[in-house]
Amino acid sequence: MSRLERIASDPNICHGQPVIRGLRYPVEMILELLASGMSNAEVLADYPDLEHDDLLAALEYGALAAGVR
Repeated sequence: MSRLERIASDPNICHGQPVIRGLRYPVEMILELLASGMSNAEVLADYPDLEHDDLLAALEYGALAAGVR
């Protein structure tokens, strides 16, 4: 499974924002947590439903959205 398959966008979920599939955690929220200085371990401790690959998927999605990748 490609990491980006962990990201979903549905107009009926979170107003169509990209989210972690099945969890409704917006990618934007995850990126903000990481940008604020939280470590991967801290984010995973605060959001135990998330997996490490979810964080990597959010970062990859952010890079694609910014035109970096």
